[in-house]
Amino acid sequence: MIKNLARTFGALSLALVPLLPAPAAQAAAPAPEVTMLADAVGLVNVTEEDRTGSTRSSFKHWNSGDDKSDGCNTRSEVLLAEAIVAPTVEAGCKLTPGTWRSYYDGQEVTSAGALDIDHMVPLAEAWDSGASAWTAARREAYANDQGSTVSLVAVTARTNRQKADQDPADWMPPAPEAQCRYVGEWVATKLRWQLTADDRELEALKVYAQGPCEDTIVHYTPAA
Repeated sequence: MIKNLARTFGALSLALVPLLPAPAAQAAAPAPEVTMLADAVGLVNVTEEDRTGSTRSSFKHWNSGDDKSDGCNTRSEVLLAEAIVAPTVEAGCKLTPGTWRSYYDGQEVTSAGALDIDHMVPLAEAWDSGASAWTAARREAYANDQGSTVSLVAVTARTNRQKADQDPADWMPPAPEAQCRYVGEWVATKLRWQLTADDRELEALKVYAQGPCEDTIVHYTPAA
């Protein structure tokens, strides 16, 4: 009889197993995308831009960066990642001279203070291309994005300030050999963050995509 009861309880236990809720599945990470520049430009949605309400303070930066334990903010972490000759990191994340190459103008720089960290798609441009509708947390993630090597770039302060908040219809890197790379990285950033373009911007991108930069390959991973 005891054996029969054991078999009965065992059968009941097995019968109950399917009734238990299954563990929640983890969301799959976005897959990297690779496409030719002309096709990538065709994926950018076109809308009118509206810069109403845009302020730099809407995008919190620089935050404590990807490594919360290194004592460096996002700016310093980008400088460390892009250095050709790494600087020494002193107390308070002070960077001693190293070597960097500003690809916008081809200049070699040895002082971290002579460099700006440029947002590939400027904050104001991001605002009127879709970021105005984001949460503060998503705008902070955008402004400190180290998940893509092209979102933030160390360049000479002079070229960064010349660029300001202009898109490729109004500004391109002064070094001709940098322009196809720049257009590809601009489009990659727009696609990564699902940002739009206005008509003038899109037409400028098409000129490069169908002309001197037709062989440029665009790599991007959609932001989570």
